[in-house]
Amino acid sequence: MLKVQDLSLNLNGKPILRNINLSIHRGEIHSILGANGTGKTSLAYVLMGLYRPTSGRIIFEGEDITKLSVHERAKRGITLAWQEPARFEGLTVGEYLHLSRERGGGSLSPERCLEMVGLTPSLYLGRPVDQTLSGGERKRIELASVLAMEPKLAILDEPDSGIDAPSLDQVANVIRTLAKGGSSVLLITHHEQIAEIADRASSLCGGIILKTASPEEVVRFFRNHCRECLHVNRPEEELVRNF
Repeated sequence: MLKVQDLSLNLNGKPILRNINLSIHRGEIHSILGANGTGKTSLAYVLMGLYRPTSGRIIFEGEDITKLSVHERAKRGITLAWQEPARFEGLTVGEYLHLSRERGGGSLSPERCLEMVGLTPSLYLGRPVDQTLSGGERKRIELASVLAMEPKLAILDEPDSGIDAPSLDQVANVIRTLAKGGSSVLLITHHEQIAEIADRASSLCGGIILKTASPEEVVRFFRNHCRECLHVNRPEEELVRNF
């Protein structure tokens, strides 16, 4: 489905991503686990077309999309759920979800999508998507919009941010539902509990993928080497050499 080959990104002369190699299979959940500031969101932006990589290639369904625009990638079935959800002034939640379903060709109703993210449809369908919604509510509504789209590839940037701990299971169920429906999911997070729902996982530090393995192995690696980071997101040479 998706192959990232030797991908690097420099911004203002500073290396952000370095020789990233990554593959995601159809219907697979692949988590990217790393502390804040390690390049996770930058990777999401490169894959969506918001940043142009300095070098490397992005292959999606056999096509080189490295130079395609955000719009062209969206037409091919790629969507990004932002870490900080956008507001859509002038649209109600119901209208926003209807538009998402039309754009992606999904089959789930707006009501069902809201129920799946833990929001009562009768209380939210008529509400405007604006500043009256809390950050957590907007995050849930954005997840509902991804469900409505049923994309080929969903890039979820910190989908658990702003979500209270008791509701993390709902977020996990939404992600599993996407995968069961045939979507591939790139799950970007710094929370071990969410990372563990993936089929495979990668540890990202200082713009370098240090390890790709089962979620259990990567979470264990993260706990041992990254949770108490002493090198400010600059991987030690021994770690880079060994992994």
